[in-house]
Amino acid sequence: MPRKTKKERSMGMYEAILALKDMDECCRFFDDLCTPTELRSMEQRFDVAVYLLQDKVYADILGATGASSATISRVRRNILEYEQNGAMKEVIYRIGKAEEKPDSIG
Repeated sequence: MPRKTKKERSMGMYEAILALKDMDECCRFFDDLCTPTELRSMEQRFDVAVYLLQDKVYADILGATGASSATISRVRRNILEYEQNGAMKEVIYRIGKAEEKPDSIG
C-alpha cells in the first residue's frame, strides 16, 4: 500500500496569529481555536521550557507546573538537546523569561 504523502502546512492560522493585536485578542483567539485541555497542555509545556532555560531542576518544575517527568523530559529534549528549530528558546529569551547564557549566544 502506498505511503501517504505529508500534507503541506496550512499557513492561514499562522498568518492570523501574527495579525493579533493584543493579549486579550490573543487569549480569545486561542480560546476559540483550542479546547481548554489543549490550551493547558501548551501553556504547561511553555512554562516547563521557561523553567528549564532558567536552570531549574525537575522537582522544582514538577512542583511549579504539575507536569509529569515525561513531559519535562520531552520538552527538555526538544528545546535543549535537539533544539528543533530554536524558535521557543529564542522567544523565551526575547521576552525576558530567561537569561541567555553567554556560551549559547551565536
